[in-house]
Amino acid sequence: MPIADYYTLTLSCPDRVGIVAAISTFIAAHGGWITEASHHADPDAQRFFMRQQILVDSLPFGIESFREKFSRIATEFGMDWHIADTTRKKRVVILVSKSGHCLYDLLGRWQAKEMDIDIPCVISNHDTFRSFVEWHGIAFHHIPVTPQGKTSAYTKIVDLFEEVRGDVMVLARYMQILTPEVCVRYPGRIINIHHSFLPSFVGAKPYHQAYGRGVKLIGATCHYVTPDLDQGPIIEQDVVRVDHSDTPDALIRSGKDVEKTVLARGLRYHLEDRVLLHGNKTIIFR
Repeated sequence: MPIADYYTLTLSCPDRVGIVAAISTFIAAHGGWITEASHHADPDAQRFFMRQQILVDSLPFGIESFREKFSRIATEFGMDWHIADTTRKKRVVILVSKSGHCLYDLLGRWQAKEMDIDIPCVISNHDTFRSFVEWHGIAFHHIPVTPQGKTSAYTKIVDLFEEVRGDVMVLARYMQILTPEVCVRYPGRIINIHHSFLPSFVGAKPYHQAYGRGVKLIGATCHYVTPDLDQGPIIEQDVVRVDHSDTPDALIRSGKDVEKTVLARGLRYHLEDRVLLHGNKTIIFR
């Protein structure tokens, strides 16, 4: 039985006695086989979080029947819940500008089947990577963004995202600020990556600024996009050490390395439904 064929049940609800027992009893009563189970209780918020993987073939019914039957328990416990079928590949739309390291990395992982996803298209405000993307057999859309035409540009991006039935939008070093309307429309469905110098080194040439201050750590942050610029719930972060012998170019190389690995990990957590939102925080079941 392929381990990939499972349903992923994620939920959060007010914490109380009996949640785990009720869910486990429901699944066991229908012959369900749980392959992975994680849960967390937040004592401050008094809220409970859970993620379970259930083998598809162990249940006598499909996902729609699961939703119908499980809804009684969900209502009883006041759950905010979701169930996903891993046999359906998630559709990832990538946005990029002129820096290609994250794009190269994601397409490489996709081509090597390290990420079992569909990439219906890549969108860019520059034409730089058209040939590279089309060489992979992926549609490329050049949508320029000008100060006067931002609304029109983002309308086209939203229309395209809907047309290709996108599940998640990845800003792979897309150097434009999305409008609040776009951010609000897709909560928890837009992922961004940036260096972790913020808020210390803002504006142009942050690595040169960091070099001038003799930083000892280079980092990156992967987070969900919200109307508050670079303030969304954090999915993943990492750092690498640098020292006095590193030039600004060396810092930039280290920064690119950590950016692409952090973005790949953060996206994978999202794709595998390992991320639960909790206000401006995340619960990550690795």
